[in-house]
Amino acid sequence: MSTVQQPDLSDRPARLTVGVVGAGRVGPALAASLQLAGHRPVAVSGVSDASRRRAEAMLPDVPLTAPADVLQRADLVLLTVPDDALPGLVAGLAETGAVRPGQLLVHTSGRYGTQVLDPALRAGALPLALHPAMTFTGTPVDVQRLAGCSFGVTAPEELRLAAEALVIEMGGEPEWILEENRPLYHAALALGANHLVTLVAQSMELLRTAGVEAPDRMLGPLLGAALDNALRSGDAALTGPVARGDAGTVAAHVTELRRHAPQAVDGYLAMARATADRALAQGLLKPELAEDLLGVLARGTNGTHGTEGTTR
Repeated sequence: MSTVQQPDLSDRPARLTVGVVGAGRVGPALAASLQLAGHRPVAVSGVSDASRRRAEAMLPDVPLTAPADVLQRADLVLLTVPDDALPGLVAGLAETGAVRPGQLLVHTSGRYGTQVLDPALRAGALPLALHPAMTFTGTPVDVQRLAGCSFGVTAPEELRLAAEALVIEMGGEPEWILEENRPLYHAALALGANHLVTLVAQSMELLRTAGVEAPDRMLGPLLGAALDNALRSGDAALTGPVARGDAGTVAAHVTELRRHAPQAVDGYLAMARATADRALAQGLLKPELAEDLLGVLARGTNGTHGTEGTTR
C-alpha cells in the first residue's frame, strides 16, 4: 500500500479540469483517480465502441468529444494512446492550434519521456510523462490498484514536484526516470510483466495437456512463492533442474515439448540458457555440470531429441 496519506479534499473545490484523449484501459482509470483526489474530469475522446463504453462506465456524465475539444476544455490533458500513435497525435494537436499555453499535457507511455511532447512544448504546454507500472483491465478495479503503484516519472526539473504530486494524489509512488533511460526502463517492465503472462499461459496449457484439471490452482501458490522469493532474493532464489545442472531432466523436457508443444521449445531453451548463465555467475550451477547442460541446450536448438552424451 502507498505510504503517502492522501488529503481529504471532500470540502475543497476541484483544482484542475481533466481531459482524456484515448479512452483505452488507462486513461479513464487515471481520470477517475484524479476525480477522487478533487480534480474534475470534463471531457474524454474515444474512437472505438469499446472505448466509448469504457469511458461512459468509468466517467459517467463526462461528455465524449473530439480530441481538440478535450484540449479546449481541460487544464490537465491525459494522452493515453498507444506508443506508436503518440508522436503523430502530439504533432497534429500542436499543428492545429489545439494546445493552449500553460496547459498540463501528460502522456502515459513507458517508452517515451517528455521529448515526444516537444511540439506541444513549443506551443506553450507543460509536458509530463507519468507511466503507471501496472497492467490495466479497463474496469473500476484499476482505480483501487493504483494505490501503491509505482509511476515512472519524467519531466522538466521545474515541473518535477508537480508531476510527483499528481502521482501521489492518484495513490501512486513516483519513481524518477531520466529521459535517456526511458526505453531501457520500459524494456525492463515488458520483460518482466508481458513475458510473464506468456510463460504462465504456456505453462497452464501444458498442464492441461498433462491431465491437470485445475492448472491455475496448481500454479497459483508455486508462482506466488517464486515471485516473492525472486523479489526478495534475486538470483539466489533460482531453483529447478537448470540451476541444479540436471542435464538429463532438461533433455527430457525438450523431448516432451517437441512432442506436445513444439511452439514452446524456443522459449524454453532461451530461458534455460539465460537461467544457466545467471546460475553459473552466482555459483549456484557447478561448472562441471554446466558443460553437459549447455550441450543439451545446444542440441535442443539444433532440433535433436535424444539425451545421448549426457552424464546424468
